[in-house]
Amino acid sequence: MTVDSSGALPAASVRTQVSVPVRFSDGWSTTADVFTFTGLVDGKEHIALGLGDYREADVPLVRPHSECLTGDVFGSERCDCGPQLREAVERIAAVGGYLLYLRQEGRGIGLYAKLDAYALQDQGLDTYEANLALGRGEDERDYTAAAQMLAALGTSRVRLLTNNPDKSLQLGALGVEVAEQVPTGVHVSDSNVRYLRAKVEHTGHSLALPA
Repeated sequence: MTVDSSGALPAASVRTQVSVPVRFSDGWSTTADVFTFTGLVDGKEHIALGLGDYREADVPLVRPHSECLTGDVFGSERCDCGPQLREAVERIAAVGGYLLYLRQEGRGIGLYAKLDAYALQDQGLDTYEANLALGRGEDERDYTAAAQMLAALGTSRVRLLTNNPDKSLQLGALGVEVAEQVPTGVHVSDSNVRYLRAKVEHTGHSLALPA
């Protein structure tokens, strides 16, 4: 997390707002207002999608979603990222809020390193052990930019759509009031159940997995 010497969050501002029709492969569609930003501390091209009646939501539903090329675009079943993204957009659109699409692939280690970690998982390591074996952190994601984006959008109090307690802790420490942590659904496949179990057992994700 990055704050200045006074403990304040560096200011960011909205750079562009554009309306984008969104359609998923199952046919569900909506329209999102897509925001870009200037002044984000990590210099990455994160975006926010304003969904539903987000302007009227007193406490908007917000999901910080970390980019996952393999899951979001190619439908990989080694994780639950693609189904979570699809679920989140529809649920947020129904009540009003934001999806923050954060460019921090592979828990912040990048696409190539994530695929290297997959190879180690094929040898028996879990998702966290594989990151450590590569000399990286278990989870290198930082939500400072997410907090900046919310501030730029005029949002300081949210209902957070996540199963990950670290997102709530980081955003809370950065000045975002998390009024409620709302769990996503559980998207289990034969290929990701070990991955999901590691998230529950190692980092306390709120996922009700089958025995």
